[in-house]
Amino acid sequence: MIKYLIIDDEHIAHDIIKGYCDMLPNMQLMAHCYDAIEALEYLSKNKADLIFLDLNMPKLKGFEFLKTLSSPPKVIVTTAYSEFALQGYELNVLDYLLKPFSFERFLTAVNKVIDSSTTSKQFSAEEKDTTASQIFLRQNNSNIQVAIKTILYIEASGNYTKVVTTNDTITTRGKISDMIESLPKTEFLQVHKSFAIATTHIKSVEGNRIYIGDHIIPIGKLYKANINELLK
Repeated sequence: MIKYLIIDDEHIAHDIIKGYCDMLPNMQLMAHCYDAIEALEYLSKNKADLIFLDLNMPKLKGFEFLKTLSSPPKVIVTTAYSEFALQGYELNVLDYLLKPFSFERFLTAVNKVIDSSTTSKQFSAEEKDTTASQIFLRQNNSNIQVAIKTILYIEASGNYTKVVTTNDTITTRGKISDMIESLPKTEFLQVHKSFAIATTHIKSVEGNRIYIGDHIIPIGKLYKANINELLK
């Protein structure tokens, strides 16, 4: 279970974030904080795994608030200001969402939390085995939970990305680059501008083709070095 706080001075932002979180399992809202002072008071007595943090708030700005925390939870920034993104990553912010953000973009950020080893250590051993190995994909009006180990490859398809698993094909709206970012980097490799593969499912590599199960994946010229490195 991911215990989270929303820290934002706008009520509508709280409604949007909570609404998105309510669509996902294992997300538990601990408190609504409408400024950083409220959040400091809450965190002095309670723990949280994740905070959704606005930057431009009264009394104490978002990043100034972060600097006061000796052991901050995971942080996803939610703001209308793109110019502070670099500073956010210097403070180990996990992701930076620009308002207004879509559910798909929000889901990418939350998947980073689920896959984070630091956050996973806070779960029980049973939860680590199940939670950190899953990803939620949005298809039409459904959020489909997929075991990462079942993913064979992903393929760009216009404004969508196809996720091909051992059991099914799920088509989700968004760029292949965002999907790759949400998957474990040690397990997936981009081999073409339109394809990324799960390396554990490779059956063979022949010339400029990769065989995964019954599927043949092309290797792009710009990505040949990735395969050569894998085959060393």
